[in-house]
Amino acid sequence: MTPSLYRVADFLAQARELDAADPLAAFRDRFVIPDERLVYLDGNSLGRLPTSTRERLHRAIDEWGADLIRGWDRWITLAREVGDVLATGVLEAAPGEVVLSDSTSVNLYKLADAACAARPGRRVIVTDDDNFPTDRYILQGLAEARGLELRVVKTDIDLGVSVESVREALDEDVALVSLSHVAYRSGAVADMAAVTAAAHAVGALTLWDLSHSAGAVRVPLRSAGVDLATGCTYKHLNAGPGAPAFLFVRAGLQRELRQPIWGWFGQREQFDMGAAYDPVETLDRFQVGTPPVLGAYAALEGARLTAEAGIGAVAEKGAALGAYAIEVCDAWLAPYGFALASPRSGTRRGGHVTLHHPRAWQFSQALRAAGVVPDFRTPDRLRLGFGTLYTRFADVYAGLACLRDIAASGSHREFPEQHARVT
Repeated sequence: MTPSLYRVADFLAQARELDAADPLAAFRDRFVIPDERLVYLDGNSLGRLPTSTRERLHRAIDEWGADLIRGWDRWITLAREVGDVLATGVLEAAPGEVVLSDSTSVNLYKLADAACAARPGRRVIVTDDDNFPTDRYILQGLAEARGLELRVVKTDIDLGVSVESVREALDEDVALVSLSHVAYRSGAVADMAAVTAAAHAVGALTLWDLSHSAGAVRVPLRSAGVDLATGCTYKHLNAGPGAPAFLFVRAGLQRELRQPIWGWFGQREQFDMGAAYDPVETLDRFQVGTPPVLGAYAALEGARLTAEAGIGAVAEKGAALGAYAIEVCDAWLAPYGFALASPRSGTRRGGHVTLHHPRAWQFSQALRAAGVVPDFRTPDRLRLGFGTLYTRFADVYAGLACLRDIAASGSHREFPEQHARVT
């Protein structure tokens, strides 16, 4: 089952040629990479640290030390500043439609509740059974609290949610359709425009989770007519662990919707300290409390880096990295029982490739022990995530060569079958 030396050399030469022609290759030098031997294939869970972020956070700490409370003269607008960079450089949106706020989970709740309140008399929320767990849990809780029905669409966990299955779930009782743009498990890209059009045809609003798509693929919020969206900044946008999330509200909806968590950062004339809640008419009504300044600066640097590279170029390289990985997997890993658990088409696949194997958990541990970092997702999925601005084709080659060698030797069987808390 060992591949021929010719084929090994062929894939290595191909990786080197692709890296030499990569227009984004220079961006790798703008990340902190202390160990060049480590093959990091988990950028879809946590991105690397940009050097500019490290420098900006040091300056922000100095600002805090020197300026103290006076720093709020410039920090007060930071969430909108980050939002505008995301809107114009990463997402297809307009300034004033995106703001940094809270976490993805909290934002999903705020937006979903506001959407349901804006469709009184409608009793149904639609999602799918492969949506990210926190999304499903929040929608379950919201449906229970409001006495609504959560209508769950069946999804192929490898190929993603289909427009046809969503259409079948729609009727004039649906208030909201909430889905992920890129599936967390397989990387499958949903047809945002078609799903949104189908929801609008029955008078429903749409809410998209962009956590696995922002900074990895094109996100056509405006051209698709999307109403609401949220997403994290710590994956493909490289803002760091626990970095704040963002939310999008279509400009024409902002005055109509009132979110359920009434905080003073959404209040008109905030520092008048008024007795009653009177939200501003802009996107700021979806803010709640004091924004995390250090996290916001990290999100700003990450968003600027992606915007500088250009989301079109980022998406093209991501698709090419995935195509190369799939080609190598077909040749090297299929004989050892690995099967592709992602769409083959680059236009249908986000920033990671997923493989299925009954012993995927043991393979993931063996890889980490050998200096290759992937991650594992149930059921029996090994995810290979590509941080497009720093992942090289040679990294993909090295990671898959290591996986092939582990499979050939059977050394993965030395690792426990029991899952750890963090996978």
